[in-house]
Amino acid sequence: MANRSPITLLLIIASVIGAIIVEFNYPPTSLLYAGIEQGQYYRLISPIFLHFGLLHLVFNCLWLSMLGFRIEAIEGSFHLLILVIICGIVSNMVQYNWSGSVNFGGMSGVIYALLGYVWIKHKVAPHNFPALPQGLMGFMVGWLVLCMTGILEVTLGMAIANAAHLGGLIIGLILGLVFATLNLSRDT
Repeated sequence: MANRSPITLLLIIASVIGAIIVEFNYPPTSLLYAGIEQGQYYRLISPIFLHFGLLHLVFNCLWLSMLGFRIEAIEGSFHLLILVIICGIVSNMVQYNWSGSVNFGGMSGVIYALLGYVWIKHKVAPHNFPALPQGLMGFMVGWLVLCMTGILEVTLGMAIANAAHLGGLIIGLILGLVFATLNLSRDT
């Protein structure tokens, strides 16, 4: 995987490091966003690497490996890196503006962005981009809607960054549509 998907692997390693930081230094004050007004712009992206618990980390890394590998293999490492940076910043800003809290993290907003990106690229230009597994998009949108109802927060006490998920999905769909359209215009 390191040779074929170095960015995907790097993102997974950074997520593991972020999870370790959270585990041993909660709250991870060195990575929260409160310092943006002091020029600490890395705080716009750093939340994507923070994970709260082993299941949170494992699921995000599994999705990242599946979606990141697919994009990186087809469009290259630089393309994936730019997507992750843009989608991470957008999903983090949406979550912060929605909740007003700096205490959130995870790669899920980026995962939803990559999911939307892959899905729409296949819909617009199926010959350039392979389809996701059957039913995956429906399952993930269903999960998003279920999480947004608040049922999991009430029944399981799980705080979920729903705005980051929705913001990520929307920016992923937009970027996927833009790049698919550009690819189509180049192919004609």
